[in-house]
Amino acid sequence: MGQVSASNSITVAATPEETLAALTDYESVRPRILGGQYLDYRVVEGGQGDGTVARWTLKATEKRSRDVEATVSVSGNTITEADSNSSLVTTWAVAPSGKGSTVTMTTRWRGAGGVGGFFERTFAPRGLEKIQAQVLAKLERELA
Repeated sequence: MGQVSASNSITVAATPEETLAALTDYESVRPRILGGQYLDYRVVEGGQGDGTVARWTLKATEKRSRDVEATVSVSGNTITEADSNSSLVTTWAVAPSGKGSTVTMTTRWRGAGGVGGFFERTFAPRGLEKIQAQVLAKLERELA
């Protein structure tokens, strides 16, 4: 088993505070920025920032989907979403950038071993990076 990760960044016109406020709003903003690969999204607990629990099905490909129950923790300018069903962890790091912010979305998990793991480490990050790029583009439009 090896660590698998995918990461993507974007610079938005909003301040870090505005960006963090949008990213930690799991009730109204988050559903608007998720792409079509996020199915059955719902907030289970909270809805604003630290302690929020949200569920969705991530349909990575036609044949691969994952049920996610993410518990949110916020520390400074970093939001962490840890899946209670797997080793999947997504972090959102927000940093000042000129008059705006740079947002970096990183997803990591423990991959499979053997031949299946080789293909997972080779192809899964590319697919997930495309999904991340869609989410970040929608965030940029949300904050414009």
